[in-house]
Amino acid sequence: MPHSAPQAQSIRPHNGSVPRGLPFDEQSIDGDENYLPTNGPSIGDDELPSDPGLTRTETDSLGSREIPADVYWGIHTVRALENFPITRRAIFNYPDLITALARVKQAAARANRELGTLDAAKADVIDTVCQEIVDGRLHDQFVVGVIQGGAGTSTNMNTNEVIANRALELMGIPRGDYSHMHPIDDVNRSQSTNDVYPTAIKLAMVFSLLRLLDEHTLLSDSFARKGREFGGILKVGRTQLQDAVPMTLGQEFSGFATTLREDVDRLREVVPWLNEINLGATAIGTGITADPRYAEAVRHHLVELTGIEMETAPDLIEATSDAGIFMTLSGTLKRAAVKLSKICNDLRLISSGPQAGFGEINLPPRQAGSSIMPGKVNPVIPEVVNQVAFSVIGADATVTAAAEAGQLQLNAFEPVIAHSILQSLAWMTNACRTLRVNCIEGITANTERLAEQVGSSVGVVTALTPYIGYAASATLAHTALTTNASIAELVVSSGLMTRVEVDRVLSPERLSGMAAVTDAITIIRQVEERARDAVDGDGPTDRS
Repeated sequence: MPHSAPQAQSIRPHNGSVPRGLPFDEQSIDGDENYLPTNGPSIGDDELPSDPGLTRTETDSLGSREIPADVYWGIHTVRALENFPITRRAIFNYPDLITALARVKQAAARANRELGTLDAAKADVIDTVCQEIVDGRLHDQFVVGVIQGGAGTSTNMNTNEVIANRALELMGIPRGDYSHMHPIDDVNRSQSTNDVYPTAIKLAMVFSLLRLLDEHTLLSDSFARKGREFGGILKVGRTQLQDAVPMTLGQEFSGFATTLREDVDRLREVVPWLNEINLGATAIGTGITADPRYAEAVRHHLVELTGIEMETAPDLIEATSDAGIFMTLSGTLKRAAVKLSKICNDLRLISSGPQAGFGEINLPPRQAGSSIMPGKVNPVIPEVVNQVAFSVIGADATVTAAAEAGQLQLNAFEPVIAHSILQSLAWMTNACRTLRVNCIEGITANTERLAEQVGSSVGVVTALTPYIGYAASATLAHTALTTNASIAELVVSSGLMTRVEVDRVLSPERLSGMAAVTDAITIIRQVEERARDAVDGDGPTDRS
């Protein structure tokens, strides 16, 4: 039975009765992002009415409303704009989601054409419009707020209306004349919001995640290059913010690269789980209103259109109600954000100063750091990445709560899940890019400061403990701290080791672990023999 069709009536001048808060109301509230289109529809001007004040009337089961004649959305979108003036952030801020929605509708049109459940001419024009959207057109017509009640129905209907009205235009029929192309009976054929929306947001997340993986990999590679560049520069390692044993600055940056690569691997492992879809489930997973062959047909066409291998969930009822994959992605993304934030903490700490801090590295100066202190430059790039991580952590809590709140055969809170994850993916991608381009690639080492710190560090005594023992090493460390004497000089003057032995053990290669200590046993035996000689009264003979 046909859906209660919004009926188009004659185009008339807009009489000013449009409810406040709609996209065409000049009194709309501005938000933190572009909520409303400011540049008009994204199809050629020659295809639009000349007077933007003209309207058309559409009718649904709740009544009739005036719609601006030059827009592609319709009455269901109007209802959503009235009902959900929440974030002032429209779904056109998420181009991956719009592209994914278009691909799902395109695959559905092809499947319905193949099965004979939709007129071939209608299917073809829907296919054409969807490709236009994929190519970047009409995105500004996706105006409903990203946070909405109804489990994504408003997003699905906004999509159906835009496709239907553009299809009518291509057919030479006025927008809103849905007797020739219906948003639900034709564009939404064999579908429901409950299988379209979760499939589309999963696909959008794959698009976004693949982009993040590219940037995450580039960032890891940038750290690895710095690791090679700083490979021979010794520094003092630290544990619990206290001096520990020496290492190289290159080892520190190589460690950053390794931890980022691990997160790339973990994030990539999530992609196959996102590729399990429930198209064909329609309302709750029973497949009502869809041809039994539809699920496989639409899956095949979606794979063909996207180049991404997907599979239909084996239990469509479970797949329609379960939000577990979103928690998996969000949790893995949070892990990556936390680890990236920790790296930024380290960068801020070891670059602190420049005079009274660690001062081990120099971050590229990006902007003046103070309105009152001349010459101050702050680590603004790591700081902004820290804040992205904080947001991702909070978004993960939102996703967890929304996934838990689902009831029975559907989770109604997927819109906030989609918003939270898609925003986190976009922000993380941008954060990785700006950290690499605006910070990591321009870092330099403060070699003189590093050499000074290593030269005066008592942490090097740890390297001597296999040769002179822990007790003697602790005594020497205490003496060095109270007298500012060199550990090497104290060891030689005490007669415990020769200068040659000390220099060999305390070489940069050995201190950093870059060279294997292959002759440690030989040196230990020499030290032990020298100690026995001292006990026997012979004493050491050579301290050169």
